[in-house]
Amino acid sequence: MAAAARRLGLRAVCVGPGPAGSESRGWARSAAVRCAPSPPALARAAWTRVAVAPRPGVAWGPSRCGSSVAEAPATKAEDDSFLQWFLLLIPATAFGLGTWQVQRRKWKLKLIAELESRVTAEPVPLPADPMELKNMEYRPVKVRGHFDHSRELYMMPRTMVDPAREAREAGRISSSTESGAYVVTPFHCTDLGVTILVNRGFVPKKKVNPETRQKGQVEGEVDLVGMVRLTETRKPFVPENNPERNHWHYRDLEAMARITGADPVFIDADFPRQPTVCREHSPRRTHRRADQSHFAE
Repeated sequence: MAAAARRLGLRAVCVGPGPAGSESRGWARSAAVRCAPSPPALARAAWTRVAVAPRPGVAWGPSRCGSSVAEAPATKAEDDSFLQWFLLLIPATAFGLGTWQVQRRKWKLKLIAELESRVTAEPVPLPADPMELKNMEYRPVKVRGHFDHSRELYMMPRTMVDPAREAREAGRISSSTESGAYVVTPFHCTDLGVTILVNRGFVPKKKVNPETRQKGQVEGEVDLVGMVRLTETRKPFVPENNPERNHWHYRDLEAMARITGADPVFIDADFPRQPTVCREHSPRRTHRRADQSHFAE
């Protein structure tokens, strides 16, 4: 115990001049024993010394509680600033979208008006220079000549546009849409001495074979009016044209011209203006049933 007391620094407290008539050494030893703390007290004292004494080389800093309290107002200010900018962005975005929609509506109305003016314009003779047709899409033109039914092309699959049927079947889960093809026939223009391609209109799938519609194969020279159409580029998910099978999914005028020997000029026939040509299957008059037309017979 005396040795432990000396290691803990208790000797200076307990050792002193002894009472009269006593031996100083014996008193000091007994006093040291009396003053030495119990083992639990020694443990507490040792723990206190170890916990409090700073280690060499260890930097002591301020408590984290003070830094957290200081950082909280700064974080809240940043959140409030972000929320203010976000709330300001909502009306600005809505205003931009609204302005874009208004401008887009004006553009669409102008485009529709321009197309209507072209479609309803009086037909003009087909220009001799094909370059002039680039600015004449949907413009009616008139030609005179005869068809070459031996080199027909088929744009398929197509469906017959029937506004009356669509109105009747509006809201139904299933519809009775008939699948078929557009018949594109070379047409030799007598006045110009060139051959163009004419979309004569829709035929159902069972009438694609020309032998099944002999009465629709117009013979002789006729006057024809149609709308100019330009070439198309293949859109995504649209299959490639298959000239070997004579299946055309989009208007590739250069390829069609090579197959038929015609010039890359294409018009949609407007047969209602032509009493001598079958009229029910023109692209603008496709609301008649196929089995009621002379073209499909």
